[in-house]
Amino acid sequence: MSEVTYDAVLVVSFGGPEKPDDVMPFLENVLAGKNVPRERMLEVAKHYYQFGGRSPINEQNRRLIAALEDELAQHGLHLPVYWGNRNWHPMLKETIGQMKADGIKRALAFVTSAYSSYSSCRQYRENIAGAREALGPGAPIVDKIRAFHNHPGFVEAATEHIRQALEKIPFERRDVAQLIYTAHSIPSMMAAGCDYQAQLMETGRLVAERLGRKNWQLVFQSRSGPATQPWLEPDILDCLRGLGSQGVPADVVIAPIGFVSDHMEILFDLDTQARQLCEEIGINMVRAETVGTHPRFIKMIRELICERMDETLPRLALGTMGPRPDLCATDCCLLPLRPARVG
Repeated sequence: MSEVTYDAVLVVSFGGPEKPDDVMPFLENVLAGKNVPRERMLEVAKHYYQFGGRSPINEQNRRLIAALEDELAQHGLHLPVYWGNRNWHPMLKETIGQMKADGIKRALAFVTSAYSSYSSCRQYRENIAGAREALGPGAPIVDKIRAFHNHPGFVEAATEHIRQALEKIPFERRDVAQLIYTAHSIPSMMAAGCDYQAQLMETGRLVAERLGRKNWQLVFQSRSGPATQPWLEPDILDCLRGLGSQGVPADVVIAPIGFVSDHMEILFDLDTQARQLCEEIGINMVRAETVGTHPRFIKMIRELICERMDETLPRLALGTMGPRPDLCATDCCLLPLRPARVG
């Protein structure tokens, strides 16, 4: 049996403000070193203030960690679970510093993103490496868990939540309702250097097959770059306007499969902007939940931990793309042009 010894799990996420005074410092962290006008920062800040200056992402991560701790304990895996964010407290460097103080030698990092791109994978690896370097000798080794867009646990959890959303549409209209998947848009130049868009399409297909649906499409949201820079399209609002101009369908299910939790980009871009537009143009919109703390998703995290601790275990994956490797290739998800994500 081939085994690797780990003595902790580290949940790594984007982070978000938890009160109004946090909003501007948080956005300044997000935009540090990026050429983004202050006017744009203030515009995005209004999104947070609209919800009391609090993003739901931190509380959702607390729930995920509690569920994961229970899952690990129930299966005899006695691993402490730490939590560090890229952009707001608890910050990644602070958390890895605490791990060092606690005597942790080697940890597995679960990043709350299912897909491969610079922003959703490689940058987190760089953040971890930078934190370890800043802490100096004795900082724990941290290995990132692979991307999981086609893991059965992710696909099954997403499928169940989308099925529940479809059931909210009257039975006689359900078959013709449009299923719209959304994901965070990224610059086209970034997309050209990674499998992000192909992975999203594969996940969408896998879920649609389980639902027995053919009328689905992938669109994007939360674009934050200058108008002169091409980003992945179509945008969710443009898609909805197009459907409205056609007069059909009467119903849409919007499923944000590009995200694992219902954070600010979903609350504002979908639950606020998209819903308002649907009301204006006469479309009945139902928004599917993200995987969140779905039991199958939490079980998936445990399975990914176990496969790294015991290399003889199967690496579960659905579809044609196979399981993502543990380590990125040297040319994987490289960034030709650093984007500005502010959502």
